[in-house]
Amino acid sequence: MSDQNLCTHLTSITNVQIGDEGVCEECIKTGGLWVHLRTCQTCGITLCCDQSPQTHMTKHFRHTNHPVVASAEKGERWLYCYPDEEMVEY
Repeated sequence: MSDQNLCTHLTSITNVQIGDEGVCEECIKTGGLWVHLRTCQTCGITLCCDQSPQTHMTKHFRHTNHPVVASAEKGERWLYCYPDEEMVEY
């Protein structure tokens, strides 16, 4: 990302990672259900969104401070920065 108006977390992303399993890695362990998936751009884990009962990706951010996620949903091409609350399409 190269937009000068974006936060440094988003502009530092040069290669977007998207999980290829199509599952929330934590929900699978517990038999949970998810609504949408997000992939962490720091470590590559794919977890469920805030509309999902367990909100695993937000919990992951709070635990690790990994700032940027990408939508892992087919047809969606966006990144979100938790600390700066910014979103950008790519």
